[in-house]
Amino acid sequence: MGIRGLTGFLEEHGEFFTELRVRDTKLVIDGSSLYYQLYFASAADFRCGGDYGPFEAAVRDFFGSLRACRPRAPDRLRAAHGLSRGDGGCLLPLLAREAFVQALGRLGVPFVQCFDEADREIAGLANRWGCPVLSRDSDFCVFDLTAGYCPLTHFEWQSVCAGEGGCYIRARSFSVEKFCRHFSDLKKSLLPLFAAMNGNDYMDSAALQVFFSKVRAPVGKGGKHVRFLGLLNWLAQFAEPAEAVDNVLKHLAKHQREEIRELLRTSLEDYTPSDVNLEDFFQSGKYDCEAGRNSDLPQWVLDALAKGKLAPFISSALVVRSTFLHVQVENMQRPSAHSTALPIRQVIYGLLLKGSQNNEAASPNKQTSEQPRIYEYDRLQKSLKKTFVQAASPSTDFCDDHFPLEKLIEVPMSCRQMFLLETLGVKMSILKSIPSHLQLPVAVTCYWVCHSEPKVKLHQLKALLLMIVSGELHRITNNPGAAVLCAEDDSMAYKEFLKWKEKKLQNKDFDLNAAHSFCQWQCCLQMGLYLNQLLCTPLSEPDLSRLYTGTLVHRLYQELKSTPTVENLFSLSPKMTQLYQVLLNTVQS
Repeated sequence: MGIRGLTGFLEEHGEFFTELRVRDTKLVIDGSSLYYQLYFASAADFRCGGDYGPFEAAVRDFFGSLRACRPRAPDRLRAAHGLSRGDGGCLLPLLAREAFVQALGRLGVPFVQCFDEADREIAGLANRWGCPVLSRDSDFCVFDLTAGYCPLTHFEWQSVCAGEGGCYIRARSFSVEKFCRHFSDLKKSLLPLFAAMNGNDYMDSAALQVFFSKVRAPVGKGGKHVRFLGLLNWLAQFAEPAEAVDNVLKHLAKHQREEIRELLRTSLEDYTPSDVNLEDFFQSGKYDCEAGRNSDLPQWVLDALAKGKLAPFISSALVVRSTFLHVQVENMQRPSAHSTALPIRQVIYGLLLKGSQNNEAASPNKQTSEQPRIYEYDRLQKSLKKTFVQAASPSTDFCDDHFPLEKLIEVPMSCRQMFLLETLGVKMSILKSIPSHLQLPVAVTCYWVCHSEPKVKLHQLKALLLMIVSGELHRITNNPGAAVLCAEDDSMAYKEFLKWKEKKLQNKDFDLNAAHSFCQWQCCLQMGLYLNQLLCTPLSEPDLSRLYTGTLVHRLYQELKSTPTVENLFSLSPKMTQLYQVLLNTVQS
């Protein structure tokens, strides 16, 4: 994401920034940058698979600060490509995007999930509204933005200030004008070429190694950023990009020139603000872009993607026929934790690609019985491997020719629910005693217990279910708008639970094998969520901020091994004790 090394280079030059007081303005936020930033700021332990409660609290506090200063913030999300890692070895947990989208929905924050070329669309919206872009993506330094780019690292939302005109947030805005003046009045139109030549999603800067060997910074200047300085000073002599490109190509071998010219041309287009009118989406809920129109996807799928009701995983499988499975803190000597959820993914692929399979089968030379395939990128020990995965053919007549993808929303809800539960290997009759908002995670837990290798240990299962019960107890004791009134014994049980959490854990060893098992559960839950969303939610979607707390489930597991009485942690609340027993009996049955 962004231009490698540019953020560090700019941080060394405070003169390129302007101090801002952000208030009474619209603000276009890069959602993927924001949830990375907020999660890394809110997490204390990155090994345990995610603490989604503190993360949701950070999201709530962030938008609370914006509302205090009256910035109005439509947001957009985009699929992150590559390994989800932050500085300092931090790792974004598997369900961070889903928890973020849920938090935005509860807070009433408008957002759009862009189908394609998200940076261009966000730049276009910011210019249409004449407001800043808030992100941590250095690509926005290159766009010609009317109101500038504000790095998230300099957006002091946790320290809202009071002023004569009302509250405001201190921020810094990157000034393209100051930057260009510093380099001999470099033309702004040459910045996209600067970005492309330093390497981005399309262009590998190694292809230009011969050119860079001949372009140097002024003697005695540059340090670790010598390439940046040399290229910027060299570009300053040209009036427009075409002239500069021609001069770059002169330094390359003849057989390379046309290929590099085309790569540079494609890269330069990436820095032109899009003409997609996202304003229409925020006013009428309609999202229209050329890539979406050309995809031939059903309109209901495009609408659901734009509203964040379907994940980018779905569009990747549909459009580019490949998916990226994000690594977690798991045992690298074992098969990827995602392998446990493979049968669920195959069913998802079968639903998504059934229509395209029928189209491809038109040729008489093709075997019509063969299921379509997807490329999956997943971990193999400590490396990334690309694997062909065959889509599964649904085992019921639920998805026969009467119900292709475009008509999936017309299938009766009872049929969609039956199909979901059949995929997870669970009958609705055993979920009747489970609260509706926990039915999906309990069904997923049943699937996890049946499919995990090695088998789930009883202490791991009990720790997971106790964690789920703690989330329920938190919900009824901390939500004044809850439909269920909090009884006194529930309040007492919650206070005892908080006291137990404050005690120091005797055994602080990190159990990697247990972590691997809990990673498998999150992989199963993720694909269970995606299948449920694709089927238009025949089961209620659980609140992730109260469902999974990685540090808690690891602690419960450690203590159950040495102190089995921890299983009675909620004994002061008959309601929670009964819930735990119902959950345990349901899964074990």
